[in-house]
Amino acid sequence: MSKIRLLDGKRVVLGVTGSIACYKAVDLASKLTQAGALVDVILTDGAQQFVTPLTFRSVTGRPSFTDMWSREVHVPHVSLGEAADLFVVAPATAHTLAKMAHGLADNLLTVTALAARCPILLAPAMDGGMFDHPATQANIATLRKRGVLFAGPAEGRMASGLTGLGRMVEPADLLGHIRQVLAKSGPLAGRKVVVSTGPTREPMDPVRFISNRSTGKQGLAVAQAALDAGADVTVVHGPISEPIPFGATAVAVQTTDEMGNAVLEAAQSADALFMVAAVADFRPNTQSDKKIKKTDEQWGLAIGLEVTLDILTAVKAQRDKSGFPRVVLGFAAETHNAFEYGRDKLLRKGLNFIAVNDVMDQGAGFEVDTNKVLLLSSAGVVEEIPLQSKTAVAERLVHHVAKSLNGER
Repeated sequence: MSKIRLLDGKRVVLGVTGSIACYKAVDLASKLTQAGALVDVILTDGAQQFVTPLTFRSVTGRPSFTDMWSREVHVPHVSLGEAADLFVVAPATAHTLAKMAHGLADNLLTVTALAARCPILLAPAMDGGMFDHPATQANIATLRKRGVLFAGPAEGRMASGLTGLGRMVEPADLLGHIRQVLAKSGPLAGRKVVVSTGPTREPMDPVRFISNRSTGKQGLAVAQAALDAGADVTVVHGPISEPIPFGATAVAVQTTDEMGNAVLEAAQSADALFMVAAVADFRPNTQSDKKIKKTDEQWGLAIGLEVTLDILTAVKAQRDKSGFPRVVLGFAAETHNAFEYGRDKLLRKGLNFIAVNDVMDQGAGFEVDTNKVLLLSSAGVVEEIPLQSKTAVAERLVHHVAKSLNGER
C-alpha cells in the first residue's frame, strides 16, 4: 500500500477495546501507517487480553498507550486528544459505547475522548443481541446527537457462532470511512461530481462484442481523488474488474447508449463531469440473436459498422440548456497528432478541459498503472503532467477542476 495524500502526516488516535475484533485493529493501524498517517494507539485492559501494545508499536513505529499514568507523554489524554486530526475507536464494545455516552472517564481511552477536539469515529463490535438491545441503541443515539460518527457494524458470523448485525466493519472499509471524514473540509466539499470510466461493449451476437483495452483504472483514480477532495461522487462505469472506490455511487452499464443515458441523467445537477470512459465509437449495424457460426454465409467475414452516440456532444446540448454540469473535463486517447486532435475535440465539444494522452507512449494509456497527460483548456496548455501513477495524475486533474469551480482560475 502506498501513501495517500489525504492521510499523509495526519495524526490519528486509534482506541482499541476488548473484543476479538482487535485483530482487525492491527490491520487498520498498519494500513493507516502505510498511508502516511501518524497513528497513536490506546489499548484498554480488555484489549490487552487479545493483543499486546508491542504489536501496535511494531506496525506503527510509535509508542502504544495503556494507562493514564504513562510518563512517555506529558498529560497523555490532553496531548493525544488535542493533537489528533481524528479519533477512531475500533473495535468499540458495548461497554465503551455506554461509558462514552454517559461521559465516564475511567481509563485513558474514555478520558482522551472527552479531551479530543477532533471528529470521533466509532466502529462497534459486539454480538447481535447486544447491539440490538435498547440500552445500546439509546447510547448510540446519544452519541450521534453529539456529532459522533459511526462505521458499521456489519452483518455476518460472530465469535459466538451466531449470525447477525454486530461485526466490526473490515479494515479496508473503515479506511474508506476515515477518508470520508477527513475529506469533509476538502476543496470539493458539497460538490456533486460524475466520473465515467471503463470501456463500453457493442454486441455482435450473444457471445461477441466490439470493445477496447480500457481497464477503468484512470477513471477510478479520478473518482477516488474527487472523494478525497470532499465531493459526492457518482461513477458510471462499463465492464471493469477493479473495485469502485468506497463512498461512491456506482452505475454499471454495457453499451455506449447506456453510458450516455446514465451520464446525462447523473450530470443533470452535477458541478463537474470527468468523461474518462473509453467508449466504443462504432457498433455493428446488425446484431444476431444467435451466435454467428463460421459456416453462416449470410454473415461471411464482413461486419458493417455505424457510429455510436457522441456522449460529450449530448452533454454539451444539455449543458447549453441547463448550465449543468458546470465544468466538464474530457479525455482524448490518441496514437498520433495528440495535441492537434485533443485541442480540436476541446473546442468542438465545448469542454473546459481536456486531458490528452498518447497511448503509444510507454507507460501511458491502457492496462498500466501509470499515465502522462497534457491538460489543455481553451486558453492553451494548463499543465504537462509527466509520467507518474494514475493516482497522482488524477489528483492533478481534480485540483484544476476544483480551482475552476471555486473561481480560482
